[in-house]
Amino acid sequence: MTLSETPPHAESQVPFALAANQSIMVGDTAFAYRDMGPMTEVPLVLFNHWGAVLDNFDPRIIDGLAKTRRIIASDYRGIGGSSGSAPLTVGEMADDAINLIRTLGFKQVDLLGFSLGGFVAQDIALKAPGLVRRLILTGTGPAGGTGIENVGKVSWPLMIKGLVHLRDPKFYLFFTQTKNGRQAASDFLKRLKERKKDRIKGSTPSAFIRQLKAITAWGKQAPQDLARIQIPTLVANGDSDIMVPSENSIALAQRIPNAQLIIYEDAGHGAIFQHHADFVTKAAAFLDAKG
Repeated sequence: MTLSETPPHAESQVPFALAANQSIMVGDTAFAYRDMGPMTEVPLVLFNHWGAVLDNFDPRIIDGLAKTRRIIASDYRGIGGSSGSAPLTVGEMADDAINLIRTLGFKQVDLLGFSLGGFVAQDIALKAPGLVRRLILTGTGPAGGTGIENVGKVSWPLMIKGLVHLRDPKFYLFFTQTKNGRQAASDFLKRLKERKKDRIKGSTPSAFIRQLKAITAWGKQAPQDLARIQIPTLVANGDSDIMVPSENSIALAQRIPNAQLIIYEDAGHGAIFQHHADFVTKAAAFLDAKG
């Protein structure tokens, strides 16, 4: 992986598969990130799933949204190209994210969090409400949400199944096993291989386990007062999420005032990847809405 010094501006016309790997020091931690899209006043900052590195972001979603706005995607501390040890709590990840956003010089941002990233995005919105303009939560759930503490128990057998069948576990974890789901899984996994140079190293087993501990702790944590999130919020998921059960998305939409909800049929945890074109259209409209 090649990390460059922080550039003065984003790469407005470069697709995500070719975007430069960059690094910025936040305290004593070097955070790896990519910065692309036009220089809009309010950037969209993305937070990804358990064990994910920069190359696990769906290029169709990033490229689609980057047509009209600046996008910042990063690796969590201790993951991929970022230094340090992976935090053991979602709260620490949120603190890292707030410090990263401020170090990058942004006074206000939009957030898009997928899965674990949705936990982090909620915590940012609660801790630094003035920092967040609009919030998108996908494939995720609230602290103490139904079944979240069981993510490991659900995931390990399907990870082993992936090894046995020589398939990325996301084939089974993120998608339904219907004809549509399996095709969407294959398409998504192909997209993740589009970047050929300067790919980010995968998370270490230690970092992977530390993040799982943070997820389990979030699942056991006392519920947060989500009514305090007084910013426009969009919630999206599939109707068959086995990792963060879909009922959690419904709960988020009910507990966050005036939140919008999208539930895709015959779709699982990775519903936004399966329906990336529709999701990009709806997410862009949500982010561009007035008020």
